[in-house]
Amino acid sequence: MFNFIVSKIFGSRNERFIKKLKPQIDLINSLEPEMEKLTDEQFPQRIAELKEEVAGGKSLDDMLPEVFALVREAGKRSLGMRHYDVQMVGGMVLHGGRIAEMKTGEGKTLVATLPAVLNAISGKGVHLITVNDYLARRDSEWMGRLYNFLGLTVGVIVHGLTDQQRQEAYGCDITYGTNNEFGFDYLRDNMKFYKEQLVQRELNYAIVDEVDSILIDEARTPLIISGASEDATSMYGRVNSIIPLLKKGEDFELDEKGRSITMTDDGVIKCEQILGIDNLYDSQHISFQHHIMQGIKAHHLFSRDVDYIVKDGQVVIVDEFTGRLMPGRRFSDGLHQALEAKEGVKVESENQTLASITFQNYFRMYNKLSGMTGTADTESVEFAQIYNLEVIVIPTNSQMVRKDFPDSIYKTQREKYNAIADDIAAKYKAGQPVLVGTVSIEKSELVSGLLKQRKIPHNVLNAKHHEMEAQIVAEAGQKGHVTIATNMAGRGTDIVLGEGVKDLGGLHIIGTERHESRRIDNQLRGRSGRQGDPGSTRFYLALDDDLMRLFGSERIAGIMDKLGMEEGEPIENGMVTKAIENSQKKVEGHNFEIRKQLLDYDNVMNQQREVIYTLRREVMYSEDMAEMISEFIEDLFDDCFFPVEEAKGKPLDPETEEMVRVRLDELFGFSRNAEFKDHLPTREQAEKWVGEILDVLRNSAGDHFHEIQRYFVLEALDRNWKEHLLNMDHLREGIGLRGYGQKDPKHEYKREGFELFREMLDRIKENTVRALCHLRIETEVREEEFQHKDKQQEELEYSDADESESKKKPVRRNEPKTGRNDPCPCGSGKKFKKCCGK
Repeated sequence: MFNFIVSKIFGSRNERFIKKLKPQIDLINSLEPEMEKLTDEQFPQRIAELKEEVAGGKSLDDMLPEVFALVREAGKRSLGMRHYDVQMVGGMVLHGGRIAEMKTGEGKTLVATLPAVLNAISGKGVHLITVNDYLARRDSEWMGRLYNFLGLTVGVIVHGLTDQQRQEAYGCDITYGTNNEFGFDYLRDNMKFYKEQLVQRELNYAIVDEVDSILIDEARTPLIISGASEDATSMYGRVNSIIPLLKKGEDFELDEKGRSITMTDDGVIKCEQILGIDNLYDSQHISFQHHIMQGIKAHHLFSRDVDYIVKDGQVVIVDEFTGRLMPGRRFSDGLHQALEAKEGVKVESENQTLASITFQNYFRMYNKLSGMTGTADTESVEFAQIYNLEVIVIPTNSQMVRKDFPDSIYKTQREKYNAIADDIAAKYKAGQPVLVGTVSIEKSELVSGLLKQRKIPHNVLNAKHHEMEAQIVAEAGQKGHVTIATNMAGRGTDIVLGEGVKDLGGLHIIGTERHESRRIDNQLRGRSGRQGDPGSTRFYLALDDDLMRLFGSERIAGIMDKLGMEEGEPIENGMVTKAIENSQKKVEGHNFEIRKQLLDYDNVMNQQREVIYTLRREVMYSEDMAEMISEFIEDLFDDCFFPVEEAKGKPLDPETEEMVRVRLDELFGFSRNAEFKDHLPTREQAEKWVGEILDVLRNSAGDHFHEIQRYFVLEALDRNWKEHLLNMDHLREGIGLRGYGQKDPKHEYKREGFELFREMLDRIKENTVRALCHLRIETEVREEEFQHKDKQQEELEYSDADESESKKKPVRRNEPKTGRNDPCPCGSGKKFKKCCGK
């Protein structure tokens, strides 16, 4: 109540913030006549001068009025579009590292050009992040005319580019692309072997379009790069035949809200009998338990044409928030294989994680982050807590006149869809365009079938029919057009009304059910009523809709019974609509907790990831590895000679002395030294011997010694990091059980994860030093062995501690070895078997 009174007297925080920007807007407007006098050639000249001023120490904030005025005039000349004052406000909000909530049709694409140009002047690059490749290409070409007019370069990152193309795109002043491409490029860069292969620059400034979709909706799914695992896939088919024999409520319990499965005692006994095993929970049968749980999920929680489709013999994920296909993405933890077995397509091999990161942690690495969307205010708390981003609602340029009708609620799906078909038919007859929003492919095709029965022409836009997306959206506002769409039409699309449509009431939006998130509903509503256009919206609901069924339909059903509602008669009541919104708030809160929990666990991994990736960069850019290798050796000597130092000059017992001797030989190969056979060396002697071993290697390798050191450090680092990720996955799977022992699972995950990480760092040092101390180069290493080839195509082989007789030179895996009767590659003129191949 107090806050309400204060905002009435002083205005809300949002209103006060926007009011403070007015002097800046007035200053930009006062510069407009001056900008109009400039010739086209003077624009890139002035931008170049401003770049020099920034390099000399001038702040971007001081340049804002002039740059915004330059961009406004450039927009008029290159695009025929002039930035409104409210768009200038949006540009300032974005430059300040905040989120600008702007209604559909307010020109967010044009708004982004203002802070993009201002921050591009720093020379550090600006990333404009969109939700799909189509929008990235469209915006880079469309707004690219403005940037090029100012003398700035524009790149675009989409699927299928080579590394060289990506380097060029990232090297531009402004780079467009999708969140997935930017995130995966970051992970791939941290798997490269040479600095020349890196594609991304420093993560300087990002403007995220549809920021709520990317930073909230998609934040539940981490980005994962994986490689094939050695686990067999045959068990998925075997377990898939068992699932139909298990009965819901008898053999397992289903929690649709939490999307989880619990086996009953009867179910466990039934599975044991079918599989012919004694105990399903015995450690040797743990994989059966895992496969059964995933199989039940695949059959009972995941639906074809809702969560995925089957296309060209493959299970392809459908993004639940956008309705778009996600080719190449796979459900983790064996779920995708379970779905493949369910659908009778080829079961691909399981994957092992090679690198992963959540969107939360990726985007928090940018020096400055901002975003724009039509619907962010409902999630302002999460933006503040997770990303430290404030949401500012930007006023519309023209007053909103769209009519949002109350929800129409029916008892059954049949009644609801009949009412939807009636509404569409009436609007079609009047010539008013209609956009029908559905939550899945299945529902979009159901509505399409109803309209075919009534012979109403229409277009369907879903993941099965997405090729004509741009054309379908462009026609959706024309007179008499009916468009049925999944959530694809809710993001990044702008439906322009055709001639005469305004007089008919504008675009009519029909929602076939409420989504879990109010933002998705608001996005659908926002397709209508752009820039002061007329329009209308109505949502149709049934008591057996998923949201209603899971969250509070009993109460509403009771109201309908008391009112004596007839079949086909709806409820249209503000209180009921409010109750539904409260259900949505509960789901949003639940989903926030899921994302927060994911982030809490990933924060542990993120600290470790930063250490490893920082170490990798240090190795890649290092001109001299001597200091790092020396530190590795010192740490290993600390470990090896710990028993000796603990004895404080006293002789070691034979068992301990043998243990130290074996450890030293295993790591450093001292058995080749005659003195080692007679006595255990002192630490000083051991350090001297290692120095001699490395000197021999240095002399043998010549100019390649540094590259050899770099290779073995990176090889050990990557191999052990991959194993560590697998260990952390296993730890995460079972960590919840710590709660039964009155321990905090998150704390235990952090503690045990740190122990695993420390052990991994020790193994990296051991593997690197062992490799270097046991490596023997017999012939001169050729120059091409160390050309910048991808790591996966190049492998150095080296002898083990007990392989001193079969010394090998570095070879490339994809290069045939020299035959025994071939000329020797050393250039002696002899046959290989008589020369180096003896």
